[in-house]
Amino acid sequence: MATKMQQLIDTATPYWDAEAEIARRFYKTAKKADHAFYLRAQLWKELNPVDGFFNGLHRELTKAADMFPKVGKTIDRHDYYFLLEQLVSEYNHFVMLADVLEYVQGRELSKRDLKQLPQEKKLGDIRRRYVQKGGPIGRAAVGITEGGGTALFRVGKNLKGSKINQMTANAMKVIWEDEKDHYDEKDHYMVQADIAAKMIKNKADMKKMQSAMIDVSLQRVWMRNEMFGDPMTTAKVETYIARRQRAIAKRS
Repeated sequence: MATKMQQLIDTATPYWDAEAEIARRFYKTAKKADHAFYLRAQLWKELNPVDGFFNGLHRELTKAADMFPKVGKTIDRHDYYFLLEQLVSEYNHFVMLADVLEYVQGRELSKRDLKQLPQEKKLGDIRRRYVQKGGPIGRAAVGITEGGGTALFRVGKNLKGSKINQMTANAMKVIWEDEKDHYDEKDHYMVQADIAAKMIKNKADMKKMQSAMIDVSLQRVWMRNEMFGDPMTTAKVETYIARRQRAIAKRS
């Protein structure tokens, strides 16, 4: 089982590393307008993902309210409390990043500020297809790749320098730590990799899982690159991913 988990993590890692590299390059030279552009897109992602795996904060809160009469009957109160904690954490992530955007823009946040970018829309479509039509393996692949291995937050939490960077680092650190707290100090992708590995019964299953993971993960890279104003060209992204794949294969 551990070997299967590692295979899955190794499959996604080059793409997660690419997201991290894109973020690092962005933060090195980003000006206020650049921060504003990506924060508008990131805030949209925080509130509005509708991909079948997670269906937007408003919808999840509405669903949680509808579930309340069943608590203590068909729903365990501890499970319900865990759900509420997750939803509160997700909203707090939005609040903290919105505070950064308000500081950057020098005005209060407007709903018009939130913006879905084309590559984000494409990512949602791909994820939704795997969740709805990919069966248990497709859904598990979406679960592992969700969040990109926390690549953005791992980079962002270490920012130093300007007040924008300090505010961003504080928000990113909270988000990164929350991801671990949700899963008893384990990264989200590790928990999901364990779930996915248990579904793999043969080589065909592994190939199907890896194919779906690559499809989603590569689109995540294009999404992140667009969000950050394309700090890497398509050729540089592809070269970077290929180099990381070779390094991981050599290590294995």
